Amino acid sequence: MKKQLTIIATTLSLLTGGLLASTVQAEAKAAEKPTFVFTAIPDADESRLQQRFNKVAVYLSKKLDVNVKYIPVKSYAAAVTAFRNDQVQLAWFGGLSGVRARALVSGSEAIAQGFEDQSFKSYIIAHHSTGLKPNTDLSDAFKAFNTKDMTFTFGSKGSTSGRLMPEFYLREEFKAAPDDIFSRIGFSGDHSRTIAQVQSGAYQVGAVNFKVWEKELAAGNVDTNKVSIIWTTPTYPDYQWTIRNDVNQRFGADFKNLVTKTLLEMKDPDLLASFPRQSFIPASNADYAPIENTARAIGLID
Repeated sequence: MKKQLTIIATTLSLLTGGLLASTVQAEAKAAEKPTFVFTAIPDADESRLQQRFNKVAVYLSKKLDVNVKYIPVKSYAAAVTAFRNDQVQLAWFGGLSGVRARALVSGSEAIAQGFEDQSFKSYIIAHHSTGLKPNTDLSDAFKAFNTKDMTFTFGSKGSTSGRLMPEFYLREEFKAAPDDIFSRIGFSGDHSRTIAQVQSGAYQVGAVNFKVWEKELAAGNVDTNKVSIIWTTPTYPDYQWTIRNDVNQRFGADFKNLVTKTLLEMKDPDLLASFPRQSFIPASNADYAPIENTARAIGLID
């Protein structure tokens, strides 16, 4: 009997030891996995971006079975640099920043865009003191006014919706660079600040992303007694998720397809509100050829 008890105790000890060893090995293996890092262009207040994208990181981590971390950046250029330097493997870019990033990292791909990003647009907004009124034609909107008496602010220098496309249409209509059209040109840094600066009168006219305008309006941050939309651009492709070309080698075979599938299957309204988008749809590098062509036409990329 004593011998049997000894055998049982030994067996239990071996089993327990084996389970502990397996657990330690599993934990060690998980710890060995690299962290999958993503960022997003800073198109709104940084504290709000942190809250929004930390939730997205949690979602991605659960679905991808790897540690996922969101890191904020200070500018559009910094987002592109982080992607180029492999500080991030995935980024929520605007159209122009995505084109720039993919040009710097050979083989990187646009994998998903917001449903709305197929047909994005920008608003030209103006302080009511200018006397400018809404018009379907850009040159007609300014026809009775001397634009050289007005100031104009874009968003970030690298913004598709806050700089690239509005500048393209201004040049097309006025046959001149913005510096020659208006008395002073500024760059607010993000769309929310553009609205605030035009609303306060710090700048009289500005270019803003339509989604940010609608979000700020819904949040009660736009005083329509002071500022309003005077013109809307034609539509163009914009924001997208871009992923580096080497993620399968680092995170496992088919990881890029898994990331793509996870983004396309994001259905939680709270998560989608972080962008804000109603859903994500497939995207490819070819979708952004119009952005690249426009950027080359006005000298923003070589």
